[in-house]
Amino acid sequence: MTISTRLTSAVTVFILVLTGHALAASSAGSDDSWQSGLLTWRADYEKELRAPNGWLTLVGLEWLKPGENAFGSAADNLIVLKAPAAPHMGDVRLAGQTLDLLVPSGGFPKGLLVDGHTPANPQNLQSDDSEHPSKLTLGTLTITVIHRGERYALRIKDSQALVRTNFHGLKWYAPNATYRLQAKWIPYNPPRKTKIPTVLGTEVDSLAPGAVEFTLDGQTLRLEPMVESLNDKELFFVMSDATSKTATYGAGRFLDAELPSHGLLQPGEVWIDFNRAHNPPCAYTPYATCPLPPPQNRLKVAIPAGEQRFHD
Repeated sequence: MTISTRLTSAVTVFILVLTGHALAASSAGSDDSWQSGLLTWRADYEKELRAPNGWLTLVGLEWLKPGENAFGSAADNLIVLKAPAAPHMGDVRLAGQTLDLLVPSGGFPKGLLVDGHTPANPQNLQSDDSEHPSKLTLGTLTITVIHRGERYALRIKDSQALVRTNFHGLKWYAPNATYRLQAKWIPYNPPRKTKIPTVLGTEVDSLAPGAVEFTLDGQTLRLEPMVESLNDKELFFVMSDATSKTATYGAGRFLDAELPSHGLLQPGEVWIDFNRAHNPPCAYTPYATCPLPPPQNRLKVAIPAGEQRFHD
């Protein structure tokens, strides 16, 4: 072998080694970036959860009956609030789909506001499915009206709820890139109307634009997301897996994902990161109204990734 040939070979080997190191560094950098992004997302999720109006503050859910619904902490109210409240806060009159707040016999309690203002008598109230839902505040309490099916309810939050003030953090599986998958997007043309069960024993109408298909532990699996409309900016999954019986919330978990690479109506790819699977509000409070996984989203395999049980 000539000196020239040896030099060429040495240079070639050197370049290959450098290339290998560069690829390894690039891969490591990519993994570091993914894990850093995941941990930031988890920290933001916890911050939102423990916020003064987060799910940890939910302390009551009171269903309204047609007619007047007096509410407050006094025992003579139709709705007796367990949270620290004025004895008589007001009467919510429900007539069809119209809600009004009426002044109680002793007047509204000092400090009660509706959307930041002293309430009128009557004061019209808008539920959470309107463009501008009404918010009643008094001290540490915030009360809104929610609309579920044909029913309305008062949702009561207390910023000083014990679950919030005693909060010591969430439990997560360690980040595991195995559970970050590129899935195939299979659109439904047209999108399918479907019904999603809820913890209330009711069903809500939803839209399934397609399904994601992926391989995990040698098995081909599918999940169906739900969207409110084809203009949604992300996919929303309600799912469960074998860990629901042991380590994760028994009723299932939520998972968000970016839209498919070519939109909802065309075949494409979707990145699914189960490391971001998180509990529904019902895992933290018995007063939430959560959707449950539809039968097609109840996976029989274990996915030990994302958030674990809250109360264990």
